[in-house]
Amino acid sequence: MRQYDFAPLYRSTVGFDRLFSMLDTLSQPDNGQAYPPYNIERTGENAYRITMAVAGFSETELSIESRENTLTVKGEKPEDSAEGKTSELLYRGIAGRAFERRFQLAEHVEVKGASLKNGLLHVDLVRIVPEAMKPRKIAIAAAGENQNSRQIEANAA
Repeated sequence: MRQYDFAPLYRSTVGFDRLFSMLDTLSQPDNGQAYPPYNIERTGENAYRITMAVAGFSETELSIESRENTLTVKGEKPEDSAEGKTSELLYRGIAGRAFERRFQLAEHVEVKGASLKNGLLHVDLVRIVPEAMKPRKIAIAAAGENQNSRQIEANAA
């Protein structure tokens, strides 16, 4: 993938710093981070859901944090002590390693709730648009209906 230098744009724009930093992070490779796998789906006009496959993790081993338009999901398993183990693991195919996955949220997107069911973590998101930012319909009055308008007369000079 090509690398783009956004430095000239930083000099000639004001207020777009967050946009350019997002573009910078998108242009960088993901470093092969593919664990845990996840889906992002739209469940309504202003509702979204992130589903992550976190098999082997319990509610106490997962943490979800939302801060400054960034959603962070962490999973940490406590170290297993060697004491009391009666079996030896010959092959590990179920990943139980610690992870941290970050999602960049759009403005006005809030976390509505989270649930863990059958090894899938569901994080529900909702976009709450303020009234001031919602589109509004402006009524158009006919020219003859305006009672307050007066015709100004002028004399020719």
